[in-house]
Amino acid sequence: MIERCFRRALLLLCLLPLPLAAVADDACRRLTATGNPEYPPYLWRDPQNPQQLVGANADLLKYLGKQLGLDIEVVYGGPWSRAQEEVRTGRIDLLAGYFLTEARRLQMDFIAPPFLHTPSVVWVRQDNAFAYRQWADLKGHKGGTLVNNSHGQQFDEYARANLTLEAVPSARQAFEKLMHKRSDYVVYEQYPGMALARTLGIAATVQVLQPPVSSEGLYLAISHDSPCNQPQLREALAREMAKIVAGALPDHLLKQNLERWQ
Repeated sequence: MIERCFRRALLLLCLLPLPLAAVADDACRRLTATGNPEYPPYLWRDPQNPQQLVGANADLLKYLGKQLGLDIEVVYGGPWSRAQEEVRTGRIDLLAGYFLTEARRLQMDFIAPPFLHTPSVVWVRQDNAFAYRQWADLKGHKGGTLVNNSHGQQFDEYARANLTLEAVPSARQAFEKLMHKRSDYVVYEQYPGMALARTLGIAATVQVLQPPVSSEGLYLAISHDSPCNQPQLREALAREMAKIVAGALPDHLLKQNLERWQ
């Protein structure tokens, strides 16, 4: 009887999920991630080591990796459009902060839930503000955005069909075109836009039109072409991300990195 109970307990123990690091391929215990390098307080290039990215997203990924026994290095993958390509092709494993669209699902697996949300807003010159309450109010104005950027699937589809938006490789270029009166507005996320305006010395000459065009979740995404993209890894990342999002850590890291950037 005792022997039978022992065998049953041993069987149940074997069926329990093992820690990820205990069963993961050694090569996949170290993962690389990248993201938008002009995205403070979420991500920006480390002034002391420009090949690394720092910020709220980087801090959260490192914590996530530590909880799973993984080493996640957040590296500079180039401007935002190139960083996305680096992950799409599997040269880098993860994108640290990505809006979910159906087109992007064809290239990457999204780890739910999103770990933060960020509003995308309309930036204008203070001397050229115009009445804005809804997307339709942007018609007839020339706007700017970033190459391969998204502000949520609904707005993206509306913009393609109805708005005049010129995409450039970097947020700095988009804001410089705005200041040189080569565009009437820029659609860009609120916090990164505030940080960039301070960096460029234009915080007093630009303003945000309300309401935001969208407020989207920032997801961790893993490339379909990453050699480490396996169901076990995705499930472990999702389980741990759900625990993190249920607590105060994401908002704490955001506030901490707002202060760090300033």
